[in-house]
Amino acid sequence: MRRFNFQFINILCFGICLFIGGISGNSAHAQEFGKNILTGGPNGTYIQIGRDLSAVAGACGLNYAVQESAGSLENFLGVRKRSNTQFGIVQSDVLEYLKTFASDDPNIARAIFGVRIAFPLYNEEVHILASRDVTSLGGLNGKRVAVGVEDSGTFLTASLVLDLAGVQPSERVMINATDSMAQLLAGEIDAMFYVAGAPTKLFLSDQIDPAKFHLLPINDPTLSSVYVPTSIPARTYPFQTDPIDVVAVKAVLMTYDYSASKNEYHRLSCKSVSDMANLILTNFQQLQQVGHPKWKSVDLNDIPPGWDIGECVNAGLADNYQMQCQGQVTAAPQDSLESKANEAYRTRICAAIGC
Repeated sequence: MRRFNFQFINILCFGICLFIGGISGNSAHAQEFGKNILTGGPNGTYIQIGRDLSAVAGACGLNYAVQESAGSLENFLGVRKRSNTQFGIVQSDVLEYLKTFASDDPNIARAIFGVRIAFPLYNEEVHILASRDVTSLGGLNGKRVAVGVEDSGTFLTASLVLDLAGVQPSERVMINATDSMAQLLAGEIDAMFYVAGAPTKLFLSDQIDPAKFHLLPINDPTLSSVYVPTSIPARTYPFQTDPIDVVAVKAVLMTYDYSASKNEYHRLSCKSVSDMANLILTNFQQLQQVGHPKWKSVDLNDIPPGWDIGECVNAGLADNYQMQCQGQVTAAPQDSLESKANEAYRTRICAAIGC
């Protein structure tokens, strides 16, 4: 993807420089140890996934706080540099962008240093909600289009989609999803991008009039070769009567490569990562049954290429790892540990790190 001349590269690089220069390291500076998961906005899928993980941990007597954020880029950089922030949910095209430009930009190289994969999650659909007079992706030429805030995955994906499809809006409005929705309903913009796992709470609102608004299909051949072609089923949202062909990008749970022997903060952080890894593994079926519907599509073996698995994650996946839940030491349920998906994931990890 290095051949594309993306308009947002300088903006993102500038943001990375500010982030690296303005936030202290994540090691010894924390005054009080905490466990946090960076997610997204209040109406998105990320925050619901984070709450599912926090609930599983809470049942074990462990407190992982779910934090709102601007989205994927902030989450990635937060895992790298923010104290007491062990996890962040990130879009895989953000990972691809950072990996692609790391060799040419020392700031990006520093930003990705030490960041690791914890678990692959689900595919996130690219939603484009537009007024009815816009009938196709090409119809966004000359229109005012909301593309998300600068540190969000929606911003990066929207920019990629527009550039790859050769679409030139009259203005790319950089505002968050809630403001985008308000401006679209008020007729101040013509369309909005929102990258989130369907169904996303934002589009379940009964304020979206199907006579005025609809989801745009995304069936551009170039986009289908870069992203995952998929479909949003009919009646996913109240205003949507028919299935819509779109593209999707995978969401990934990221962490940091803590070294338990470095200091107390790293030791505690590594344990919190190992604990969460074990909780996800041993409660995977429960997450699929009672968590957000997107858990049903999670493939624990679908790890993005080119990224390493965290050592602390691997420790939590070991057969002999023990969890301290409500004062009781319990081993992971054997039937869960031996499921095909979990075994495939462990095999993939061992292949990656040579265990």
